[in-house]
Amino acid sequence: MKLLRVGTAGAERPALLDQDGTLRDLSGLVADIDGALLADAAALGRLTAAADAGDLPVLDATGLRVGPPVGRIGKVVCIGLNYHDHAAETGAETPAEPVVFLKAADTVVGPDDTVLVPRGSRKTDWEVELAVVVGRTARYIEPDEDPLSYVAGYAVAHDVSEREFQIERGGTWDKGKNCETFNPLGPWLVTADEVPDPQALGLKLRVNGELKQDGTTADQIFPVAEVVRYVSRFMTLHPGDIINTGTPAGVALGQPEPKPFLRAGDVVELEIDGLGRQRQELKDA
Repeated sequence: MKLLRVGTAGAERPALLDQDGTLRDLSGLVADIDGALLADAAALGRLTAAADAGDLPVLDATGLRVGPPVGRIGKVVCIGLNYHDHAAETGAETPAEPVVFLKAADTVVGPDDTVLVPRGSRKTDWEVELAVVVGRTARYIEPDEDPLSYVAGYAVAHDVSEREFQIERGGTWDKGKNCETFNPLGPWLVTADEVPDPQALGLKLRVNGELKQDGTTADQIFPVAEVVRYVSRFMTLHPGDIINTGTPAGVALGQPEPKPFLRAGDVVELEIDGLGRQRQELKDA
């Protein structure tokens, strides 16, 4: 299934994109697309049955905003330097273990919402990423367990970053990763049954129509399953939590001088095979 949330920010309603590309209203069956729903196999089964029966009301998509596909997100866990080519372009050594940092849940916005360039920013950067949506509580996943059984689905994420704040201002990466609007997510949560191999997905990102990133999840240093297992050793993952799994080469930070960092007026478009597309116009905060 392709699950999404549509409507004005803070008042989104749950919806489903059916196999014909028709937008269907789920608000008569569920209150929201959130951790409670994703952890409820019976409720998800009812959605599948209703979709297969064609009984869901049609929504007019004209002019309708698409919000983040998951509501009430508890946390966003991010993996840094997780592609061989991206580590190489930034001059970083290949990490021996996943680099883990957090983004606040309030950085998450819709896939086509405006991204704000922070005040004083000189180095706002782009990063297309595969997002993992957690479907059931994961803590200390055992070696004989399948970490992907804890995954509800996948989505496109844009891990917007301010490199000066992240690298040059002291402390951890948090200052460069948690500016408002810095995590567009969606358009859809594509359930895990529609993504048989998360290591076989192409990712692309364009700035003002120019292709900047063109990678594949096959280049990940730590595959999705390993990431989920690893993170569960250090924090409890709850249904509805998000894991951003890293970005391939092609970010502004890895370009020759003068590096083409983002400015107000730029347009960023990104996509992942089977997971949909995003488009953001940048404005000054």
